[in-house]
Amino acid sequence: MEYIKRAITPVIQDRVSASKCFFLVGARQVGKSTLLKHIFPAYNRADFDDRLTRLQAREEPRLFFLNNPRPLFIDEVLKESSILEEIKLIVDESETRGEFILSGSQKLELMKGMSESLAGRVSVMELSGLSLREIKGVDFNRHFVPTAEYLQEREKELKTYDHIWEIIHKGSYPELYDVSRDWQDYYSSYVSTYLERDINELISADSLTFTKFMTAVAARTGEMLNYANIASETGVSEPTIKKWISMLERTEIVYILQPYSSNALSRAVKTPKIYFRTQGLHVT
Repeated sequence: MEYIKRAITPVIQDRVSASKCFFLVGARQVGKSTLLKHIFPAYNRADFDDRLTRLQAREEPRLFFLNNPRPLFIDEVLKESSILEEIKLIVDESETRGEFILSGSQKLELMKGMSESLAGRVSVMELSGLSLREIKGVDFNRHFVPTAEYLQEREKELKTYDHIWEIIHKGSYPELYDVSRDWQDYYSSYVSTYLERDINELISADSLTFTKFMTAVAARTGEMLNYANIASETGVSEPTIKKWISMLERTEIVYILQPYSSNALSRAVKTPKIYFRTQGLHVT
């Protein structure tokens, strides 16, 4: 299947051209690396999933930048975040824009490093999974405005959404639209490799408890977020559940929708709702 055009592309291009350093964050498998390599093919690329590359960046940062000249795209930079200090020194000495593009999957660790090393020097954006417009190849990409003109323009590119249950089961991760793969197999592997390994390391729970926790959260997608009920089903304390859900939110697995109110205090005290960012993972 050919490359799926992402609606965020022109915004990223503008941000990169205007910033010394650009950082794209998003959950694993949403297409960060594919998108950036497609938009900026002339950039050199260093992948911190590779152990030897990380080792060189940690122990010989000057040699690392000699071997990987600018403009440079560093993928999964959080795995060796010490390199951010070196990037800070480089961008402070240069007036060139778009020298560094960074990506990462865990917003918590990355934002901590960014705030300490690259504050005021980096433009940050978040990439989610595919939208229905992207899946169907709809080029219309304007923000909703309740006017007749907007509706007329949008209707010119309306498409029918056949097989809607198939789309729901597949979710929004690009790989399932690139190859013919069973969605249950994909998400089962995703849970066991990414969620149970990477996120479980952050929350330090045994696999059985973590699975019960994820199941309890998935069962409440679209509902009011009740920490006490999840804690009761999972068998851990309510403060622990709050910590774990906060971790899922920061790693782009779930989204916490705050209630709308014209009163800021009311928004703060009312109960939010919780959603999985990809419905395929929730269904699984």
